[in-house]
Amino acid sequence: MVSTFPHPSSVNLSRVRLDIRSLQPQLVEWRRRLHQQPELGFQEKLTSEFVSQKLQEWGIEHETGIAQTGIVAMIKGGKIDSGKVLAIRADMDALPIQELNEVPYKSQHDGVMHACGHDGHTAIALGTAYYLQSNRQNFAGTVKIIFQPAEEGPGGAKPMIEAGVLKNPDVDAIIGLHLWNNLPLGTVGVRAGALMAAVECFKCTILGRGGHGAMPHQTIDSVVVAAQIVNALQTIVSRNVDPIDSAVVTVGELHAGTKLNIISDTARMSGTIRYFKPDLKGFFKKRIEQIIAGICQSFGASYDLEYWELYPPTINDAGMAEFVRKQAEQVIETPLGVVPECQTMGGEDMSYFLQAVPGCYFFLGSANPDKDLAYPHHHPRFDFDETALPMGVEIFVRCVEKFLP
Repeated sequence: MVSTFPHPSSVNLSRVRLDIRSLQPQLVEWRRRLHQQPELGFQEKLTSEFVSQKLQEWGIEHETGIAQTGIVAMIKGGKIDSGKVLAIRADMDALPIQELNEVPYKSQHDGVMHACGHDGHTAIALGTAYYLQSNRQNFAGTVKIIFQPAEEGPGGAKPMIEAGVLKNPDVDAIIGLHLWNNLPLGTVGVRAGALMAAVECFKCTILGRGGHGAMPHQTIDSVVVAAQIVNALQTIVSRNVDPIDSAVVTVGELHAGTKLNIISDTARMSGTIRYFKPDLKGFFKKRIEQIIAGICQSFGASYDLEYWELYPPTINDAGMAEFVRKQAEQVIETPLGVVPECQTMGGEDMSYFLQAVPGCYFFLGSANPDKDLAYPHHHPRFDFDETALPMGVEIFVRCVEKFLP
């Protein structure tokens, strides 16, 4: 997808204010330090300590230990208090991936890597906090900056909300960004409505009867049953979902058998379901079990099915999406600029924040093929163009100044 866009050779930072452009060395330093010390969900102790240390150094009021490793910082504007509150959310966790990049800031934690840009999100949020604290005279009201754990799973947004991060004072709206290697540097992806998909998951064990490969009549072949199920599951989207509504059913794992001449008594499969339309909640679980049950019955097999909902769809408030788009257009000065059609079937637990208060989650283009910085998210060579960092800070700051004038 990246290659279909112009290369970002014409990126212009002139619309990023000088004070924020001057933060670039610090933003890069913070991001690279975080990149070297990646931590999995709810284990972000070093990350939280680093964030807290910086906030304390700058005199920013904050609370630590929320939902285990989360942090909420509070910055009050210097103008007459309007009573309004804008929240900014940044996720902090990494992925269980062995990094293959050979860079000075390569991960120092074996088997763990920032392969999705969360180190950049945290650095942008820190830069925003620093700038706002130093320029409180430019806005009224309160800014809450939420440093969230465990976006990659099992999900830190919901427990943070349950812990009250949107209360005391009550948040009126929330914004957040995702560095996005599906868009080139110098672009922003903003759209109203569904930006990212709901994610649901399943695991299923097919229970047949094993035996010799030469005597299949004495068995119930779990591999054949599983193969029929995999094929049948693909008909859910093609024949049960309105063609106008996007959805995906993916069987990502299928394990069975121990030897070529043994018919396996069990087969195990797992997969994900993704969709944008909230009305589809509950539909896939019912339909998947109907298919599995029907095929197993026809073969004389049985099954054990585990199904769970991970995240709901990430749906932007139309008013807040238009608000963010207008601020982004003031910052991004490239041929592509703001891209409205930027949906993805990826999931995000920012969705829980957007269910609780009006808000907008948007993509900040970060790919640069000219620098070999265009590997996809969750790839062991993922990296991004750090020129995007001050752009993110500028967009956040403009949103604050406009929302809390």
